[in-house]
Amino acid sequence: MRNRTNTGLITAPIFLDHDTGPGHPERPSRVSTSLARIKESGLADDLILTEPGPAPLEALIRVHPRAHLDGLASAIAAGARSISEPDLGVSLRSWDAALSSANAGLLAADKIMSGEWRNAMCLVRPPGHHAEAERAMGYCLINNAAVTARHLQVVHGLERVAILDFDVHHGNGTQHLFEDDPNVFFASLHQWPLYPGTGAADERGIGAGEGTTLNVPLPAGSDDARYLRELEQLVLPAIEAHRPQALILSAGFDAHERDPLGSMKVTTQGFARITELALDLASKCCESRVISLLEGGYDLEGLADSVVAHTSELKG
Repeated sequence: MRNRTNTGLITAPIFLDHDTGPGHPERPSRVSTSLARIKESGLADDLILTEPGPAPLEALIRVHPRAHLDGLASAIAAGARSISEPDLGVSLRSWDAALSSANAGLLAADKIMSGEWRNAMCLVRPPGHHAEAERAMGYCLINNAAVTARHLQVVHGLERVAILDFDVHHGNGTQHLFEDDPNVFFASLHQWPLYPGTGAADERGIGAGEGTTLNVPLPAGSDDARYLRELEQLVLPAIEAHRPQALILSAGFDAHERDPLGSMKVTTQGFARITELALDLASKCCESRVISLLEGGYDLEGLADSVVAHTSELKG
C-alpha cells in the first residue's frame, strides 16, 4: 500500500559498537542520546523504526574503488585503532557500523521511491561527508550521501539529485565525488575557515559539472538569521533551478550554538526552520522525497534537541 505520509527512522544497535576511543567527540552516545530523546518526546510513536543491514558491495563500488574498501576492511579487522588520520578512531566493529550506516540511505531511498514513505531520518554513525573516493577522513569511512545519490541514479533511474549539506564543516568528500557530475547538485553552508579547509565560494564544480557545486562559506558567529537568509536568497533557489527529483540532506548539527567543534550560533529552532525550508522546496520540485543522513553534532544536548526538532519537521 502506498502511504506518502509515512516518515522512516533508520538506526541500529551496531552504531553503538563503533568505538572511536576515550574522549572522542564522535562517540556512541550521539546516537543513543538522540534516539532516547526521540522516544521521550513521543515522536517515535509516529515514525517507522527500521534497522539497516550491511550495504551491498555493488552499491559501495559506485563511489569507492574496491581496493580502497578492501584496504579499510582489512586494516580494521587487523585491529587498527585509527585510519588515515589520528582522529579517525576505529575498533573491530567499525566496518560493520560503516556498512550499515551506508545502507541506511539505500533503504530510505528504496522505501521513498516505492511510495511507502514520504521521507526518512537516518540516525547513523560513522558519518560520511568527508570521505573521498580513495581517502577516509574526518571521522568518515564511507560517503553515505554519495552512496545514496548514486543508488538513486543507477537503481531508481533519477536524472537529477540534489544534496544540501549544513554541517559546520565543509563536505569535501561529497564535493570531490560529484564536482564533475552535472546531474548531482551539491550545496554546502559551512564555517570558514575550518577543517578541512575546502569549500571556498569559487569552488563551483569542474568540467561538465561546473555550476552544480555551490559553496556558502560563513564566518564564525553566524546565527539563525544569517543561515536562513543565505538559504532563502541563494541556496534553495539554486537547488530548485536544478529541478532535482530527490533531495538528500547531510544533516550536521555542529553549527549549534552549544557545539564544541564549531563557532556558530544556530539554535535548535534555527535547525527546525532550515528543515522546514528544505521540505518546502522538496514539496515543489521532488514530490517531497527527502533523505536525511546524520553527519556531525558533538554537544549531546544540542544534538539531541536538534535531531528531535529536525525529525519532527520531517514527520510534519
